[in-house]
Amino acid sequence: MSDTNTDKPDELAGTEQPFVQHLMELRDRMIRVVIAIAIAAGILAIWPGPALLFDLLAAPLVATLPKGASLIATSVISPFLVPLKILLMAAFMLALPVVLYQVWAFVAPGLYTHEKKLVMPLVVSSTLLFFVGVAFCYFFVFGQVFKFIQSFAPKSIVAAPDIEAYLGFVLSMFLAFGMAFEVPIAVIVLARMNIVSIEKLKAFRGYFIVLAFVIAAIVTPPDVVSQLALAIPMCLLYEVGIWSAQLFIRHTKAPEDGEAAKS
Repeated sequence: MSDTNTDKPDELAGTEQPFVQHLMELRDRMIRVVIAIAIAAGILAIWPGPALLFDLLAAPLVATLPKGASLIATSVISPFLVPLKILLMAAFMLALPVVLYQVWAFVAPGLYTHEKKLVMPLVVSSTLLFFVGVAFCYFFVFGQVFKFIQSFAPKSIVAAPDIEAYLGFVLSMFLAFGMAFEVPIAVIVLARMNIVSIEKLKAFRGYFIVLAFVIAAIVTPPDVVSQLALAIPMCLLYEVGIWSAQLFIRHTKAPEDGEAAKS
């Protein structure tokens, strides 16, 4: 019986590059990433501008504050630094497709065809899921959480949150929800790399529900609304991940895996 692995030529044979050439390519692609972010920042600085970007980010909180109340800046330089940080954050998100393309173009030559079929869809879907998580947090969670918090505020207290504290809160919440919406990607990778089987993932379903609520209790404010808003989507996305993993495994098998399955 002939060995199919030795008879079939390696499609990556002869594609090796010197280490210095890899570093040069990495440098060039990082420069392109920086240029893309700088262009995005320049466009956003012209329109809508750092001040309006901050107003948009603060809108869910301002809408729930008592009449006449507003955010405050306790540091002299905060009115400059905080909008600038938001501008850079928005510029990075706007340039993210270029960033991901440069990452993909750098690693793609070292991947087999069946690996490329796996990596590119995961890169695109993980980016979209992260944006969906951030949008869900901004448009739904923030409004409900801020209303819940303000409903407990005593009448003798005038709410005037600090803009730096608010920025830190927003970034932590965006990161928490963005990463939480990556659950299907984590499930797909674990299953496709044969680290955990589909059957074990299904059996772990009950434990994951408990884990989701524990994570939500740790990374979100101590209120029921935000905890449920994070834990419930994680549980649903876990089920989506199991279903998607079965499709990925079926369509991204290596050639030798497919031949072995037929024999």
